[in-house]
Amino acid sequence: MTGTGICTGRVAAVTGAGRGLGRAHALALAAEGARVVVNDLGVAPDGAGASAGPAQRVADEIRARGGQAVAHTGDITTTDGAASLVTTALEAFGRLDALVNNAGFLRDRMLVNLGEDDWDAVIRVHLKGHFLPLRHAAAHWRAEAKAGRTPDARIVNTSSGAGLFGSVGQGNYSAAKAGILGLTLVAAAELAPYGVRVNALAPAARTRMTEQTFAATMAAPAAGEFDAMAPENVSPLVVWLSSAESAGVTGRVFEAEAGRITVMEGWRPGPTVDGKSRWTPAEAGAAARELLAAAGEPRPVYGAR
Repeated sequence: MTGTGICTGRVAAVTGAGRGLGRAHALALAAEGARVVVNDLGVAPDGAGASAGPAQRVADEIRARGGQAVAHTGDITTTDGAASLVTTALEAFGRLDALVNNAGFLRDRMLVNLGEDDWDAVIRVHLKGHFLPLRHAAAHWRAEAKAGRTPDARIVNTSSGAGLFGSVGQGNYSAAKAGILGLTLVAAAELAPYGVRVNALAPAARTRMTEQTFAATMAAPAAGEFDAMAPENVSPLVVWLSSAESAGVTGRVFEAEAGRITVMEGWRPGPTVDGKSRWTPAEAGAAARELLAAAGEPRPVYGAR
């Protein structure tokens, strides 16, 4: 494998790494010297079915290129599956330095048609599927720190523009991805004493999850042209965030698309007024109108007309 070796000596676990962004991240980490645990349950775009094939193929591809990798096909939305992800890294490579939470699927519906099962399934795979691997990896790193072996560990969580701004027809997905941002901020604060840095990424790329939604704008380019929507464009930032070179960077959210990287600044206080006493409803409404007139316009929800 070729690269600068920015992750040489490190071990990274990537969830949902059998296809799309996860596969690109796993290959890029391996190319930069990381030993990789390739997790994928092998489900369809809506979460149906399961297959060991995708994870094994990516692990085989890494090894064929001269890298080191093992496949993990456990369900990271369960305690046992998430725990075994960490155990697999420790048993195969003796350590764990980075966790890239990427697994997910879609069940898109307008809110009035969104069933409880579709809500629960998407929240489970995205939000719970971030929490459980993070929890088990963090427990390992805390134990290492308490034993006097403070790690230089990294967690990269995967959010979305839908989590930042909302997306019509994706209430479940948008809520899960917004939740991941809150989880990232809390984890960054709680895990800093144990040598763990936690950041989030909102990528835009051509994957199984986006090919229907963005078919017109995410089509493959003509031969020789820059493929702006290739998943591989997002991976260099993931590699850097997983490496020791990202020291001091934590609790941040990045957008990555094509050749563009943006630091997202999130919710910040805008115009404010203090009446020094309780408002009447009419007074509160008048004050709100004045504040809104002084505030910037919010970014439109994706897909809104």
